Amino acid sequence: MSVRHERIIEILHDMAARFLLLEGNNSSLLTITNVVLTKDGKRATIFFTVFPESYEKTALEFAKRKRSEFKQFVRDNSRLGMIPQLVFAIDAGEKNRQRIDNLLNES
Repeated sequence: MSVRHERIIEILHDMAARFLLLEGNNSSLLTITNVVLTKDGKRATIFFTVFPESYEKTALEFAKRKRSEFKQFVRDNSRLGMIPQLVFAIDAGEKNRQRIDNLLNES
């Protein structure tokens, strides 16, 4: 992975965290866990977790609804030339890791 590719991921991670903090209604905690950028840099998937989990569906709908506003936020607050297509998704891998940790701690 090139330094530029890693830098774009870092910028998108930071921007997504700031945007969701500013735009969210504070009924749940949204945490950006990962950003996956395609090799050509045209599509970025932003993974996040939600606490409490009962708000996951609502949070995902909110994030999807705000995609165009988020893209404008990135355009206004960064120096990225081409902004990739942005997709939000719940981080199932992180949820599974937490579940495994809880099971191990119960033993």
